[in-house]
Amino acid sequence: MTARIGVVTFPGSLDDRDTQRAIRLAGAEPVALWHKDKDLKQVDAVVLCGGFSYGDYLRAGAIARFSPVMEPLLEQAKAGLPVLGICNGFQILTEAHLLPGTMLRNDHLHFICRDQKLRVENAETSWTTDYTAGQEIQIPLKNNDGQYVADAYTLDQLEAEGRVAFRYLVRGEAADGYGNPNGSQRDIAGVTNEAGNVVGLMPHPEHAVEPLIGTGRTDGLPFFTSILKKLVNA
Repeated sequence: MTARIGVVTFPGSLDDRDTQRAIRLAGAEPVALWHKDKDLKQVDAVVLCGGFSYGDYLRAGAIARFSPVMEPLLEQAKAGLPVLGICNGFQILTEAHLLPGTMLRNDHLHFICRDQKLRVENAETSWTTDYTAGQEIQIPLKNNDGQYVADAYTLDQLEAEGRVAFRYLVRGEAADGYGNPNGSQRDIAGVTNEAGNVVGLMPHPEHAVEPLIGTGRTDGLPFFTSILKKLVNA
């Protein structure tokens, strides 16, 4: 049976079709979910895609967190449903308290769009098993509110428990994709929950799944092949 992965569209979502295509390329079936849906259509996993839900009014992800679809998603994520939040999806997951910390305006107060180099810190989550710990990858980044912050206790806890999933590579010149692009504390680009089924990151793996578009690399495809293998072997 083909794995079914839901992709939620909120008003202001931009990358839902790209995410669906990435899922299809990985070999799973994408299932469109609307923000007003009150059930998840029996999908095996869910992706909250990038964009500017509700125009980032009040705060990025703050309104989307209360959309009807989030009620079953919260319940099922806590029960083990794999959930990936990309960019705005990451912001929504922090607003919903499925992931710790929060996202603030970039420290330089400008929108940034570039190919970003990352280091994989945790290759044991539901979404990262096709990577290896320490692997360096490059995928596109585009955000205005991408600065990850948390109190010192939370940051220390994330480090101690291995829950920093990705980190921005800081060596070399920023123009080459190196450097912290938004002021995120401890260069954190993505985190996971304790169980490893919920992952959020700011860069966009769905834009790096084919050699002819995006970065010209396929460094983002393992997100989607990882979850497919997880579901098939479950």
